[in-house]
Amino acid sequence: MHFDWPFFWHYLLAPSTTYLNGLMLTLVLSVVSQILGTIIGLFAALGRISGIGPIPYLVRFYIWAMRGTPLLVQIVFIYTGLAAANILRFHDIDLGLVVVPGNVQAGILALSLNEGAYMAEIIRAGIASVDPGQTEAAKSLGMGYGLLMRRIILPQAARFILPPLGNEFNAMLKNSTLVSVIGVQELLLTTETLTSATFRVFELYSVVALYYLTLTTLWGLVQGRIEARFNRSETREVVPGFGTRFFGTRLVRALRRG
Repeated sequence: MHFDWPFFWHYLLAPSTTYLNGLMLTLVLSVVSQILGTIIGLFAALGRISGIGPIPYLVRFYIWAMRGTPLLVQIVFIYTGLAAANILRFHDIDLGLVVVPGNVQAGILALSLNEGAYMAEIIRAGIASVDPGQTEAAKSLGMGYGLLMRRIILPQAARFILPPLGNEFNAMLKNSTLVSVIGVQELLLTTETLTSATFRVFELYSVVALYYLTLTTLWGLVQGRIEARFNRSETREVVPGFGTRFFGTRLVRALRRG
């Protein structure tokens, strides 16, 4: 069978509404899951270094379980396994403007929990990269833990966290295809449905591959701009007074802001 170029260009440049809906759902799944995963990872990282009772051990177990089992297994377990055990069933939620199906909720939950385990280690490594002397200096000046994290530790750790965070989102765009196994009509499952109707497998999978390449390429450009902008803000010249030389630029800035 020859390659149908008109069919290929049509779906690449003028895709159907169904195809666009699948593409939009892929973006929503990726963005929401990455945001939730980063939030989970932040709290998990802070819990692991907290030293409060059993919290570090619980976080380590969570990271071990999420990183040690396949994401596909986690998706099926959360959506099918928990329902079979009568632990948790996902029902459609009507948000007014849009209805969120149960399988989409399960997909987001699985992607977020899995991503949170990886982000926890990334954020923990970023926090560990900050000079501990600044922490001690801030504590000696009476700065609380919350203010210390917000004003000194996390802003400095961000420049170590951003590059791997961008890579994680890149992976999230591709991992979102796995939720097709529970019937989420994202880009891959939409393509599979179209191939069943048109029998143009090679053309349609070429189109979906180019769409994913476009998404990851565009995100790479955005990530580069974000990192460049962040690095410029970090390297702005500060007048090196005594406090700056002794305590560090970030600590002095934080104290000046209150």
